[in-house]
Amino acid sequence: MKQKESRGIREIARRANVAISTVDRVIHNRIGVSAVTREKITKIIAELNYQPNLLASRLASGKIITLAVLIPSVTEDTDFWEAPLRGIQRAGADIKQYGINVELLLFDLRDSASFVTQANRVLDTGVDGLVIAPAFVEEAERITTACREAGIPYVFIDSNLPDQLGLSYIGPPLFQSGYLAGKLSTYALREDSTLLVVNIATASDNYTYKQIEEGFRSYFTDQRYLYPIRRLNIHQTDYPSVSRHLQQQFSADPTIDAVFVTNSRAFLVARFLEHTALPRKPLLIGYDLVNENRHYLANGLIDFLICHQPEDQGYRSIMALYQFLVLSAPISKEYYMPIDIITRENQAFYRN
Repeated sequence: MKQKESRGIREIARRANVAISTVDRVIHNRIGVSAVTREKITKIIAELNYQPNLLASRLASGKIITLAVLIPSVTEDTDFWEAPLRGIQRAGADIKQYGINVELLLFDLRDSASFVTQANRVLDTGVDGLVIAPAFVEEAERITTACREAGIPYVFIDSNLPDQLGLSYIGPPLFQSGYLAGKLSTYALREDSTLLVVNIATASDNYTYKQIEEGFRSYFTDQRYLYPIRRLNIHQTDYPSVSRHLQQQFSADPTIDAVFVTNSRAFLVARFLEHTALPRKPLLIGYDLVNENRHYLANGLIDFLICHQPEDQGYRSIMALYQFLVLSAPISKEYYMPIDIITRENQAFYRN
């Protein structure tokens, strides 16, 4: 193993035109290397996907690196976070041998107080890095500000707060996915059609939903389509509340031919359509192949689901911190996930 590692270091040194000892300093994050040379070497390390034999040196040091993960728990509303959690656990298993511990801090997506309680543990326990889903914007801004002051790097997952200077954002390109939803919705439109954007969330005015809706509306602006676009914000995520709001909206505007749900709760709208006699069934677009969405996609009440490989998001978020803290490798400021379109015909083959 040591001979193989030595060959890898020699190749990095050759490509960077530096001494082997200089490469060793960069790998072990030691002083004595200029910023320009360090950047050149870390880029070559990333290009070669070089993995130094850290096991012996890290175990010998006895230092444990702890990464905290602050994400929502699975609720009766949606099981979306099962997929990122699988990726996080898989990454944790891959790097555990290097003396890295991943601590899960799960909060209730319907309760900002639970987010604050778990966020406080991040600072109290003195973690080395943080993966955070900023579901509650003001509370997330407070914890990320505290992390910056404490020198704790953090990665945003699934949604972003660009002004909070995170190490990286790993998740969907929000504007572009909304734009795509706008294009998909035109399949059902007639001359007198109205479109409906539905935000079903306790805090539907945050950055994520604004970016998605802006992308959706921009598609129609760019195409010079003049269809009316309504917005319905539903802050209670239980089905009776959602059903009541939808009934009022469809009664007031029977020309709705396309509905776009800006998160994984499209199944709540599908359930409403299943139990409500409307003059014409609207096309329904939502996000994420959660179990209930899968059911309604199969029976045709949901027409399109937009997915962003959530399991891979979880895996990459942990590996970004690992690469930064252990390998001193450069990290992309934004890592946008692919935009996948799932239909009844291809859902059985979607693995993420």
